[in-house]
Amino acid sequence: MGNDHSHLGGIEIEEKSVEVSDFWTHYSATIVNSENTTNLSVLIGELFVDGPLWTTHTPLEKNSKHFMIYRHPCILKYISSWHKSSKFYLAVEEVVPLGHSLALQNTLQICIGLHSILKALCFLHETAFISHNNICTASVYTTRDGNWKLGGMEYACKFTELTRDYLKKSKSSRYDKAIDPNEEKHVQGSSRRDFVDVFAYGVLVCEVLKTKSDDDVSSLTSFRDLCKNELQSIDVAARPKLSSLLQHEFFNHEFIIIHSFLVELPLKSDEEKTQFFHSLVERLKAFPEVTVASQFGNLLLSRLVLLNKTAQDELLPFLLCPKEGGEDGTSNFFTEDTFRKYLAPKLLEIFCVRDAQIRLLLLNHFKHFVHIFTKDELQTCILPELLVGVKDTNDHLVSVTLRTLADLVPILGAATVIGGKRGKLFTDGRPVTHPGRRPRRTSKRHDPPPDPTLNNPIIQTHHVMMNLPERPRPDGEEGETSAEEAEQSVEGDLDNWEDWGETNPVQENGETSSVHTSESTPSIFESHDQNGAAQEAVVQGVVAIAVRKKSLPDISELDIKNQASSDQNDEFDFFQDMEPVIETAEKFLVEEEVADVSIKLNLAVTEEGNEDGWVDEEW
Repeated sequence: MGNDHSHLGGIEIEEKSVEVSDFWTHYSATIVNSENTTNLSVLIGELFVDGPLWTTHTPLEKNSKHFMIYRHPCILKYISSWHKSSKFYLAVEEVVPLGHSLALQNTLQICIGLHSILKALCFLHETAFISHNNICTASVYTTRDGNWKLGGMEYACKFTELTRDYLKKSKSSRYDKAIDPNEEKHVQGSSRRDFVDVFAYGVLVCEVLKTKSDDDVSSLTSFRDLCKNELQSIDVAARPKLSSLLQHEFFNHEFIIIHSFLVELPLKSDEEKTQFFHSLVERLKAFPEVTVASQFGNLLLSRLVLLNKTAQDELLPFLLCPKEGGEDGTSNFFTEDTFRKYLAPKLLEIFCVRDAQIRLLLLNHFKHFVHIFTKDELQTCILPELLVGVKDTNDHLVSVTLRTLADLVPILGAATVIGGKRGKLFTDGRPVTHPGRRPRRTSKRHDPPPDPTLNNPIIQTHHVMMNLPERPRPDGEEGETSAEEAEQSVEGDLDNWEDWGETNPVQENGETSSVHTSESTPSIFESHDQNGAAQEAVVQGVVAIAVRKKSLPDISELDIKNQASSDQNDEFDFFQDMEPVIETAEKFLVEEEVADVSIKLNLAVTEEGNEDGWVDEEW
């Protein structure tokens, strides 16, 4: 304790002080180097203080020592302590002095606070066997939730060390009204050593309840009279023990019982927890929602409550679903304003907890309270935690997290939730509707007359060909394909040949296959009468071009030895536009002797050939 090694790293202390006392100054501070920002309080005092009690330790050092040793839920929580230069630093949980918040608390909150201080004193007296010696409002602090915590333990000592000399040395610095006028006499003539705190607690109760009445909490007046008459009695033996006050009706109020059970929840059995949460909903409805939210908010959202099966089924559905529009007709507890003020900050902290069961519980109710948070809270606090859940190995957690991200898209936008570049990849394929324009059919006489060309095959073919996309004009005669277009057409279709490796396709009859233009198409035009001769010529030319494009020659036909003779009546000549023009009749006259040699070069398979396709004749 008190060395540089316990110094909290990354702590930022505010310049403005919260309180200045005789021995230290109270500041608010924040730890900024952690994943989640932590608020706390820092007490700064001098390392050297004059006084007969501070020869060994300063008041702040003794306070720090007692906080570190005596741990109790109702005693101020110790975090760290260190010294720097001539200053001593004590870091505790975030609190403010009771005097700063007492005027803002109602009677129920004060009742709970007095009950907390009473339990802390019972712990010190019956378990630690020490006396606090300075019970007053200056020694009590309140947390952000409004809970009271006992502090100011710089005068605490063990019962064996409580002597007349010790009380005399500390009397000048303690709270005057809380000092028993005859304490030095009582410490010598009585064996009790708790009388100092009993008297001071009676004074504290009278001060904080002096303006309250039974209308707020039942048995308030009787308890206040008890503290004034019996706890401050001149006869030390007539003063009751503080533990007996726990049985008073003032502390057995329904609200106090609920609060005590939630605080002591780890000590309860499973059967007691089941019975408690089974009836808790109806019991809480008897109190104002603001009081329940402010006093029970953190307790109802504690880890032990969230993981309890009965609480998950019978309490949390009403707790985590705020009333829509502030309506009182629902069975839920809190309105949106109350939920936003008291429960939302706690939920933001719980979202940072990396526990699968707690995260699943929050995600299952997320759609009910997502609108409570601001866009900044959703984007900076909740969204990053949800994105962490997407990368978990728990498939169920990932599935529920993805559904929760879908609830954030209408609020934050897909660009924020999903990230990355997006584009409009889908279109709206619904038919365009025109309101007020509905087609009506009154009778058949309004129908359009039938088209006389529907049953005419020639005109139908003409319509099909005339609707073809416009093409560039060929180089040759009109209606014919140019040489460049023919070559491009052949080269384009060569890519789709399936028999690329076959050099000489053979038909079943042993003859080389060839492609011929079908003669069925011109017969249609021949059957037509002479009145449409001009139209037939145009259509026939277009059809001829199309057929010529589709009827591509086989590669075997391009071989010169497989060329047809000049007297063959081919309808289309694919090479007539090539230059120079070669006269076949003059250049390729072959005599009969040479023809015999060409027979030897013919690789076509005949019935008399062997398995390899070669003729057995010798050269």
